[in-house]
Amino acid sequence: MGNTSSTHQISAQDRAILDLKTQRDKLRRYQTRISVLTARETEIARTCLRQGDKRRALLALRRKKYQESLLEKTDSQLAQLEILASDVEFALVQKDVVFGLQQGTAVLKAIQREMGGLEKIGLIMGESEEAKGYQQADFFGGEKEVSEMLAGRISRQDEDEVEDELDALEREVSGVGVMPSVPDKEVGVGEGTAGRRVGRAQEEEEEEEERMPVAA
Repeated sequence: MGNTSSTHQISAQDRAILDLKTQRDKLRRYQTRISVLTARETEIARTCLRQGDKRRALLALRRKKYQESLLEKTDSQLAQLEILASDVEFALVQKDVVFGLQQGTAVLKAIQREMGGLEKIGLIMGESEEAKGYQQADFFGGEKEVSEMLAGRISRQDEDEVEDELDALEREVSGVGVMPSVPDKEVGVGEGTAGRRVGRAQEEEEEEEERMPVAA
């Protein structure tokens, strides 16, 4: 009886550890894929701006912002799973471990659903032959689909940051940078070492006059 109970407890604990580590590994793989997608979005936006397509450039940056929010979500869940996986190796399965597994499963399902959407709309803005065929078949419908997918998933602050990033990319692509500061006074043709000497001489004369006593 005692051996049977002990064996059952160890089996449940091992199963919990396996489930936690499996979820952790899946989240890491999704994290890598999202990072790759995010890295491409800025270049896609830059290419669109060079082609004069500001609308699609903005769409790419909005996608990037949304993907960054997915990364934050996976980072948070990974941290929680790391703690749980470490703790459960030294303790029996408890409510917080079960809850962590449930939360991890919910996050994974959400990310899987959203990644499926991201991979589909990647065809709209990608450079492969498959992507180009998809674009030609349903370009405007595709753009609408991306916008609808992103609607409500990024905040107003995120939208403002996207606009700022788009402005910065436009300046970069057009070659417009920060203008150099203009001197307060233009340097005359004859000015140089000799001009500086004349200036110092005038200053010395003015200082000498100030030191002279004023007649009563």
